[in-house]
Amino acid sequence: MINSLYYTKHNPVILFVYNITAMTRRDLRIFKRWFTDFCKSYSSSDPEDQKNYNLKEQHTDNVCKNILDIGGGLLLDEQKLMLSETIALFHDVGRFPQYSQYRTFRDSKSVNHGSLGAQVLQGRNTLGCLDKREQELILKAIRFHNAFSVLKTGDEELDFFVRLIRDADKLDIWRVFKDYYASPAEQRASAAGLGLPDIPEYSGSVLSTIQQKRTVGLSKITTLNDFKLLQLSWIFDLNFKPAFALVIQRGVIENIMETLPDTDDIREAVQSVRNYVRHSLST
Repeated sequence: MINSLYYTKHNPVILFVYNITAMTRRDLRIFKRWFTDFCKSYSSSDPEDQKNYNLKEQHTDNVCKNILDIGGGLLLDEQKLMLSETIALFHDVGRFPQYSQYRTFRDSKSVNHGSLGAQVLQGRNTLGCLDKREQELILKAIRFHNAFSVLKTGDEELDFFVRLIRDADKLDIWRVFKDYYASPAEQRASAAGLGLPDIPEYSGSVLSTIQQKRTVGLSKITTLNDFKLLQLSWIFDLNFKPAFALVIQRGVIENIMETLPDTDDIREAVQSVRNYVRHSLST
């Protein structure tokens, strides 16, 4: 529990901490206020920059809701739900300094935003009110959440939270791109599309990877259609039944398919993803 704070808009840091105990609801409220002020500290007079910052702030809010939905479906206790929500709240903190410095959300062209987010939180001692184990779980889950595939750390509790944030994150990224594709070009957050050409072509190697029920790597994509197929392949990386149920409930597969060329090979790839979801829900 936090008993004493030094808290400002541009540099919210904890200077004095007493009675370090397991996380409380009060701690979570303070973390939420910290995040709100952190976002405000990146306010920009440039409309395009502000659009990209707003995108990440809204994304964070939705990932928090998603992780509670999944956690509720898994019947997690209150302490685990609070830890889960804190991980979701801070999982993309690194996106703000990343975009501020590089004007991109593409890690391969800038910096690993998971590692950067953990560095920001450590540098400001944002989690100093928590016990060492809770800090470790939160920081490592943030650091590993954006790895290409789930890392086996040997720490079952940590691996659980990493899988949880990855599922919650994907569920909202699909929502982000549904809105992106449906919006006129002038209304889109420029960094979301990763600068890929919006042309009819797509890669056979990307389709082949999906048919093999594997996640597509960023190195394979050359067009926006490839990126859409990559997002479809993320379904193979989901971990929990409540997340698969939300994929069905939200029409994730159909939303992506509607934006892709209507060809036989794409329909076959999409059908393989549908079959995978059905199997995952039935086992």
